[in-house]
Amino acid sequence: MTMLWILSCLALVGSTLGCGVPTIKPQVSGYNKIVNGENAVPGSWPWQVSLQDYSGFHFCGGSLISQYWVITAAHCRVSPSRHRVILGEHDRQSGTEQIQIKSIARAISHPYYNSQNFNNDITLLKLSSPAQLTSRVSPVCLATSSTSVPSGTLCVTTGWGKTGSTSSPRYLQQVALPLLSPAQCQQYWGQNRITDAMICAGASGVSSCQGDSGGPLVCERSGVWNQVGIVSWGTSNCNVYTPAVYARVSYLRSWIDQTVAYN
Repeated sequence: MTMLWILSCLALVGSTLGCGVPTIKPQVSGYNKIVNGENAVPGSWPWQVSLQDYSGFHFCGGSLISQYWVITAAHCRVSPSRHRVILGEHDRQSGTEQIQIKSIARAISHPYYNSQNFNNDITLLKLSSPAQLTSRVSPVCLATSSTSVPSGTLCVTTGWGKTGSTSSPRYLQQVALPLLSPAQCQQYWGQNRITDAMICAGASGVSSCQGDSGGPLVCERSGVWNQVGIVSWGTSNCNVYTPAVYARVSYLRSWIDQTVAYN
């Protein structure tokens, strides 16, 4: 029995227990700006985090993947000394929510992140102290290296990014949008811009937008939500008829697992 085999079994166990099942059920219309999205049910996306500076300014999203780790986009340029992670938030103006404010011990960006074309757009954040798991704070499951979700599947992205009507909404927004095949995405963006480390969704009248960056694109399977993408890039005007581009979690999964294991 090789060590690698044991580790891969542990990784599987870790990924199947207690992730991706919100205590508070999400309700997504058309599924059961974010442009043209809708308010989420409070607490129904318990892995969603807000990345903020010390003044409380929200600049990116992210997802809790374990008690100690959050994933976000490399282009968010998180600095442990200047930024922090807010867990359990829904209403950004509420003074009564049971939020958890966590400082960041380390921010580890993908070694091959390319800021010119956003390839490998992922950063792992290690929290200084573990998140306390509650009905409103719990981790998402991550797509495995072998996960492939068919194009056309309706998935959901969430965030406090710019909407059609406001630069920064008060309540967490959600939107259901279809995945595209790489070929469909390349038709919009050109073959050389869409790499294996990217996945596309949208072009259906909805879109993620600035401020959603780093947040999750999740797909449900048998009641469990798996994160397949990290909000990465798109049109500067958040055009809802052009697909948004996400970092592809399945492609990046082995780097995620190795980084978490060694840190």
